[in-house]
Amino acid sequence: MFELPEISDEFRNWVLLPLLIFFARLTDVTLGTLRIVFVSKGRKKIAPILGFVEVLIWLAAIGQVMQNLNNVVCYIAWAGGFASGNLMGILIEERLALGLQVIRVITADRKGDLARLLNAKGFGITRVDAQGSMGQVELIFSIIRRKDLPLAIEVIRKADPEAFYTVEDIRAASETVFSPGQIGKQTDLFSRLFPIRKAK
Repeated sequence: MFELPEISDEFRNWVLLPLLIFFARLTDVTLGTLRIVFVSKGRKKIAPILGFVEVLIWLAAIGQVMQNLNNVVCYIAWAGGFASGNLMGILIEERLALGLQVIRVITADRKGDLARLLNAKGFGITRVDAQGSMGQVELIFSIIRRKDLPLAIEVIRKADPEAFYTVEDIRAASETVFSPGQIGKQTDLFSRLFPIRKAK
C-alpha cells in the first residue's frame, strides 16, 4: 500500500507554510485588485462575489501568520504575495480589457480622411469643427470598447501621425457603435454574464 512520506516540522514550517501564505496572499490581493476595478465599472454582480472569496482567503492566511509569529519567512511570504497579487491583478485586468472608453482626436486633416477610416473600421464618430492655436482643426469623438483601443489608435496614426488624441474610461453609455462583428451584441461570455450598465 502506498504511504505518503513523512514531512519534518522544519520543512513544514520553513517551506510549506510560507508557500501557502504566499499563494494565499497572491490570490486574495489579485481578487481584491479585480474587485476594485469591477466596482469602478459598476459590475454589481461579480464584485460582491470576489469580495467574499477574497476575505475568506485573507482570514485563512492571516490566521497562519498569527500562529507563527516567530517565523520570519512567513512575513516575507506575506509581503511577497501582496506585491505579486497587485501585479497579477493588473495584468489580468489588462488582459480582460473590460468596459468602454471615449477617444478624442484633434486633427488638422480637414479632408475627413481620418473620419472615413474610422467609419470604415466600424467605429461610430462625431465630428466637430474647432479653432486651435495653429488654425482650424477638427475634433473627432468616438465611444469604443476598451479592447478595440489598439485598433483605433492604429487607424489614427496611419491616417494622421501628427494627430493629438486622449483616451478616458467611461462608466456607462446610453448607446454606442462598436467594431464590425460586435455591433448590437455582447460577443464574449464574460460580457453576457456581467453586461455593461447602460445609462438611464
